[in-house]
Amino acid sequence: MKKYLSLALAGLLAISMTACGGIAADLAAMASPKSESTDSAASGSEAVQQEVTIQSLNGSKQTVELTVPYDPQRVAVLDMASLDILDALDLGDRVVGSADTSLDYLQSYVTDEAVANLGTIKEADLEAVMACEPDVIFIGGRLASSYDALSEIAPVVYLSTDTELGVVESVRKNTETIASIFGRQEQAGQLMTGFDARIEALRAFAEGKTAIVGMVTSGSYNVLGNDGRCSIIGREIGFENVGVDAAIDTSTHGNEASFEFLVEKDPQYIFVMDRDAAIGTDGAKLAQEIMDNELVNKTQAAQNGHVIHLASPAVWYTAEGGVTALDRMLSDLETGLGVNA
Repeated sequence: MKKYLSLALAGLLAISMTACGGIAADLAAMASPKSESTDSAASGSEAVQQEVTIQSLNGSKQTVELTVPYDPQRVAVLDMASLDILDALDLGDRVVGSADTSLDYLQSYVTDEAVANLGTIKEADLEAVMACEPDVIFIGGRLASSYDALSEIAPVVYLSTDTELGVVESVRKNTETIASIFGRQEQAGQLMTGFDARIEALRAFAEGKTAIVGMVTSGSYNVLGNDGRCSIIGREIGFENVGVDAAIDTSTHGNEASFEFLVEKDPQYIFVMDRDAAIGTDGAKLAQEIMDNELVNKTQAAQNGHVIHLASPAVWYTAEGGVTALDRMLSDLETGLGVNA
């Protein structure tokens, strides 16, 4: 009997010591801080990117660093080039509000009742922008003066086309910037495939050739230089733009020139962008009618069938800087000039 009692007592003592040892180990673990590497590994495995810092413009058109939410779910767009890029990146489902547009390939953002109408690319409806509760807002140069007011609602991404950098490189840069906000960098690279080859084919055609580039508006032909709209023709494509001395600054709507100016310069090619058609001016005469006159017909461009009417004026005028816009702009030039990449 004593033997069995001794064995029982020994077993209880062993269990007690094991339990105490476990409790002591637990207490020691609680008292000792986790190693730095363990903390880092734990936090690294659980960390989720919340923000991303990009380069954007501010209301004064100065380049600044801007922190925006990473992969935002609610996006307001008041710039057609940015909407073009978002659409090309398959991010259209994030757009909760958009400015009105006549661009055919972006009409779904106008007709979709789930997408709020935010006004125009020149005048934002601030109440509508606020009501759609965006995580981020995209604007273009026409709304630079509204930058501060819009920034009270959400971070404002303001991207532009830099004529010094060139249209193609501007599109590439802006596409990469927008893609980085949503984690779509690989897709951005794929979107730019093929543009360089098309530019080179057009450049080879344009070498040594003169041109005047302009827009028809309100019955007049306004000459454009290499400092704004349609600058891709003189800068990247390489036509010698002999109309650049028509004005010091032609970046907005060009400089009104007489048709005698066209006769005087007598370029080999004349490029025409119909602004009235681009913005849907009621009752405006078509650019083809305005340019078909006695003076223009004296130029070698007209006599050789080299008056090139850009077939997608709304793209050139309101969406220059977008991926699909760039494709259509190059197509207009390729078709008009008979060039294949």
